[in-house]
Amino acid sequence: MSTSTSSVTPPAENKKNPLRPANIAKALGIALLLLYALFPFYWMLTTAVDTHANSRGAGILPSGFTLDHFKTVLIDANFFEYIKVSLIVAAGTVLLSGAIALFAAIGVARYRFRLRTVVLVLVLMVQMVPLEALVIPLFLQARTLNMLNSLLGLVIVYLAFSLPFAIWNLKGFVAAVPKELEEAAYIDGAGWFRMFFSILLPLVAPGLVATSVFAFITAWNEFIFALTFMTDSSKYTVGVGLRTFFTQNTADWGPIMAASTIIALPVVIFFVLVQRQLSSGLTAGAVKG
Repeated sequence: MSTSTSSVTPPAENKKNPLRPANIAKALGIALLLLYALFPFYWMLTTAVDTHANSRGAGILPSGFTLDHFKTVLIDANFFEYIKVSLIVAAGTVLLSGAIALFAAIGVARYRFRLRTVVLVLVLMVQMVPLEALVIPLFLQARTLNMLNSLLGLVIVYLAFSLPFAIWNLKGFVAAVPKELEEAAYIDGAGWFRMFFSILLPLVAPGLVATSVFAFITAWNEFIFALTFMTDSSKYTVGVGLRTFFTQNTADWGPIMAASTIIALPVVIFFVLVQRQLSSGLTAGAVKG
């Protein structure tokens, strides 16, 4: 005589229940993190449109609404000139760092030569040097080369800080491209440049986006070298231009926050446009090196 036993499986706990303590704690943590990250931007924006920005206390809401601070920045202070200079410098840094870093990454990823590891370590060590330690040496070199008040000189300085990350990031992408694809292109009669533009460049494009964002932010937000190298007010970048709203004893907080909002917009827009490529670029560059 055989007896059959049926096992009864207890109903699984609904892990998607939003009222579970773990889900509530997670939601609160995310909310606090967002509040911590976004509150400075909120304060900057509300102060920029506050009619009494200079006398604003600890109030969360502005006392009134006005766009006069933006008018002061864009028209009276001619902030558009600073934006134009910063865009030129940032664009030059992005283009040159992307091109130089890509060819350097191809060299260290595809070819084996003596002292290859030493070269990579030296490139990485450049990133570890404190910014302040290089101000005086680079200033003396720029003065010797007659590159003070030169946008090209400023771009060259920014290249020194954006290239190490760009080379290391792109090296992982180039190394991840199978050599068989390049060899197949050569067999089909393609030259090196045809192979580069048809095969290699499209495959490393996410890495180029990641390095471009880093180079753009480096050039756009930098202040110390722009202040040191540029004495001509017509060649001020946005960071140095923002300093003009500070005096020895006072600070005009309305225009300062309005200018800060304008400065932040290009970076935010650029990041939104390339966020997908940036995410895949940073992840792939980290695991494929």
